[in-house]
Amino acid sequence: MDIKICGLSTIEATDAVIAGGATHVGFIFFPKSPRHVAVDTAAKLGAHAQAQGLKSVAVTVNADDTYLDEIVAVMKPDILQLHGSESPERVAQVKARYGLPVMKAFAISARDDLDKIDIYNGIADRFLFDAKAPKNSELPGGNGVSFDWTLLEGLDPSVDYMLSGGLNASNISDAIANAKPSGLDISSGVESEPGVKSTKLIASFFEAVANAKKRETND
Repeated sequence: MDIKICGLSTIEATDAVIAGGATHVGFIFFPKSPRHVAVDTAAKLGAHAQAQGLKSVAVTVNADDTYLDEIVAVMKPDILQLHGSESPERVAQVKARYGLPVMKAFAISARDDLDKIDIYNGIADRFLFDAKAPKNSELPGGNGVSFDWTLLEGLDPSVDYMLSGGLNASNISDAIANAKPSGLDISSGVESEPGVKSTKLIASFFEAVANAKKRETND
């Protein structure tokens, strides 16, 4: 199971993520987010993780080509994550322009929300299912809220997705048992405050994931 820790901004947190056994590191390029980082910072941290075999993910929200050009040229990510209202046509444009895999994020609060992925099938390389943002939030993700994972029951097993939204050490076992995702994405659940990653919480999360996997295997 892939595990991405998103919103990294320091070498200490990045090293903790690497040590924990993550497969992906994510960097946020969205000025309204407390996790927003400069492209140069993401480039250094991403390269550090890539050298250890992890994939680096650039997360943007309705970014234009100028900004994406800079991110791709300087950071050299392995994957682009589009977390805004990007259309299937825009996803296809981004893939063609940069020749990189694209993960498209969707906000989920009802079963009908999952129907929206149909027009992206065959275009996006992977999906990310996140909870819908609270009404007073300007952030499309990283709000520390989850959605009803049972909504994913009956989802076509061929749909490749990462589960996100309010995940932490205390609920990850239930999330894995209910959603059975091929990947996990966590950000606020390993923070001591918005935008500040805690190495202790990162370690606790990976320990909880390992314990959850053992229970799944034993069951």
